[in-house]
Amino acid sequence: MKIGIIGAGQWGSALYFAFLQKNEVFITSRHRHDLPNFTTLQKVLSCEYLVLALPAQVIRPWLVSHPISRDHKVLLASKGIDIQTGKFLNQILEEYLPLEHLAFLSGPSFAAEVRKALPTAVVVNSKNVELATQYADAFPDFIKAYVSDDIVGAEIAGAYKNVIAIASGISDGLELGNNARAALLARGLVEMDRFGKHFGAKDETFLGLSGAGDLFLTASSKLSRNYRVGLGLARKESLETILKKLGEVAEGVYTAKAIYSIAQKSGIYTPIANEVYAILNGKDPKQSIIDLLERKA
Repeated sequence: MKIGIIGAGQWGSALYFAFLQKNEVFITSRHRHDLPNFTTLQKVLSCEYLVLALPAQVIRPWLVSHPISRDHKVLLASKGIDIQTGKFLNQILEEYLPLEHLAFLSGPSFAAEVRKALPTAVVVNSKNVELATQYADAFPDFIKAYVSDDIVGAEIAGAYKNVIAIASGISDGLELGNNARAALLARGLVEMDRFGKHFGAKDETFLGLSGAGDLFLTASSKLSRNYRVGLGLARKESLETILKKLGEVAEGVYTAKAIYSIAQKSGIYTPIANEVYAILNGKDPKQSIIDLLERKA
């Protein structure tokens, strides 16, 4: 395949490395990067198959400023919820492209390990099975790519796990122990599933790579930006200081706000996400632990 990648951050660059093993790949971004086949946006848009690897909050304004052809086939590699509109990213993309031209990447996949060609498994989600299979087959041998049609489930799982990862970092930062983290992740998975089912997602999505797999990875390693945000919050560092140290986008910070807003409007019970949102807005993490332990469900 001839693939164009938009976004040359850590994840975009890792996907460039992965797809380059079997395909002709071009990449572009706002800032120049020292990568072979780094080129202009015009050159990338000449490719029929595109990979969008931009931060979630950039997707909508980018599409407004850079309308792409409805003939393009797009794989979205971003995870999050647009906080300005409260829409899932698939809903935003569907305003610009036919649903049958869209696919969404999910699953546990740290960029640093993909760049080392370490074994990885992902899921390509699309209502167009042929398109999902094309993208799945384009991955190199060290990446096992599955195909699913549960776009909503994959979108919610990919966004929600970042919020639970912040909570996990807080738990470990407060030295609450392995029991506490295990309970948090188990209940976090239940919460993700509850939220997802409200929008028609499938249970099996949350029990598989897109849900449990990505959650366990993101919520248990310092390679995770969102987990590191939680560690910083437990140390009572300001959010501004934490994000400055990261030097990268931690999508869970934005997603917590979006989930809180959606849950309040829709009447969905999201206690862990609610507490993460409260902590991000100044609540003492230790008080959040007390409040979570005292709730009845």
